[in-house]
Amino acid sequence: MKRILVLLLITHQCWAQSSTNVARPPKQPADSMSIYNRQLRPDEMKQDLQLFLDIRKKANSGLYRYRTEKQIDSIYKWAFTEARKPMSTLDFYKIMLQLTDFEGSCHNYTEPQADLVGYFNRQRGFFPFALKYIDGKMIFNSKTDKIPVGARVLSINGVPDKQLMQSFYKYMTADGFTVTQKQAGSVNRSFGLRYLYEYGIKDSFAIRFTAPGATRPQTVTVPAVSLDERNASLVLRHSAPVDSVIDYKVQPKYSFSMVNPSTGLLSLRIFTMADDANDPRFAVYVSFIDSVFKVLANNNVPNLILDIRGNPGGSDPTFEQPMMYLTDSSFRENTTAYNIFGNGIPYEEYFWGVSTAARMDSAAKAEGKLMLKDYFPVFEHGRSMQDARHNPVYHPKSPGFKGKLYLLIDEDVASAASHLASLVKAYARNVTTVGVETVGGYYGHNGHMALIYELPHSKIKTKFSIVYVIQDAPVKPDQPEGRGIIPDHTVWPSFDDFIQNRDTQMEYVLKLIKGKS
Repeated sequence: MKRILVLLLITHQCWAQSSTNVARPPKQPADSMSIYNRQLRPDEMKQDLQLFLDIRKKANSGLYRYRTEKQIDSIYKWAFTEARKPMSTLDFYKIMLQLTDFEGSCHNYTEPQADLVGYFNRQRGFFPFALKYIDGKMIFNSKTDKIPVGARVLSINGVPDKQLMQSFYKYMTADGFTVTQKQAGSVNRSFGLRYLYEYGIKDSFAIRFTAPGATRPQTVTVPAVSLDERNASLVLRHSAPVDSVIDYKVQPKYSFSMVNPSTGLLSLRIFTMADDANDPRFAVYVSFIDSVFKVLANNNVPNLILDIRGNPGGSDPTFEQPMMYLTDSSFRENTTAYNIFGNGIPYEEYFWGVSTAARMDSAAKAEGKLMLKDYFPVFEHGRSMQDARHNPVYHPKSPGFKGKLYLLIDEDVASAASHLASLVKAYARNVTTVGVETVGGYYGHNGHMALIYELPHSKIKTKFSIVYVIQDAPVKPDQPEGRGIIPDHTVWPSFDDFIQNRDTQMEYVLKLIKGKS
């Protein structure tokens, strides 16, 4: 277990997939939904629901962060009422998703059992095309002669676009009451497995759309495809050249370049360049950051763009490093951090581990308990406060950047990345923030250490981070509680730029710089 501000996981994790073989005459293995998506009895669901709630009350310090006890009781009352009749594992999973999402933490994650995920992945039931969220609409994003790029998708298999988008909100957790990632992700990230979970396996898709510039709707019906075929199609989507610019799976984790003689660009795609300060890679990264600010100082560069769009987070203390060159103030990672159970593991018989891919063994579990004791040594008055050794003061570094800073953020900035954005907004010199409100919070979050539990009957796994963090983030008049970092200039990708494959947000910043000079 490493001290990690856990990635959102706003993307699905890779599960270890196993297959269940059931005899079918004559000795053929069965592979059907009825095996993996079995009917659950009311008593089984009641036990899983009660355990789900009990674990969270005992171990999840963020349960009542954004919701009152009365509100939590109310949604669980609804869930218990829904579970009075038998239902499939998948339908029960959708209830659990709503409970998970209601808490308001982008580190929350709930997933059906691996065998069910594996079954879906084997089916030829996937939507074959890419879609893009633009101006609140579902825009067609694949190159095909069936539907033109830029067409507005009005419905799929009879379900209207707005209903489709809303149905996927519960799959994407967010800090507090932020909805930006839900809005974009309901289109950009929801027509793979999430569509199958929500609407079942379909043989074909009737797509109703209006072509760009047209008013008369058309309908095209296309066959479903395999997961491999869908993934291959996504690689060739129209917007891939622009999307890839901020994709941490494509780009280096960190890089620097000069856009022009007066503007530098520091890109931080994901904070996994080192696990911690003892990782040999950390010194390399620190040296790189220092070299960037020396280049800026030696050449008197007046403008710096810090681009962290799409950054889902990562490990501490990587995100603090650039901040020290951007401020005249000392700062900490947080003003308060604690868990609510000490250094044991509550409900240990149901504890799975810290990764859904493999169950934690006894040796790793023992190591994890020692780490908990090191970070949270004393349990008093219902809290184990973080040891001060793990919350150092960071001081300004030279050569500090004294020019104009432009911070680029978007709806997928989470965890350690949104924590950096919070510090930049709080303490950076002469900063302008451009983009979209982050999914990670400005004032605080639940993060650092994730625990995963498996429910005994449904085999649903649920993950949450145990540390209640109040960030070193002074109150700002434009920063309401329970929200992500609010940009000075809210800029979503535009339709015209989508068609032309231009980066709307970067173009906006460059125009700001040009107008300033």
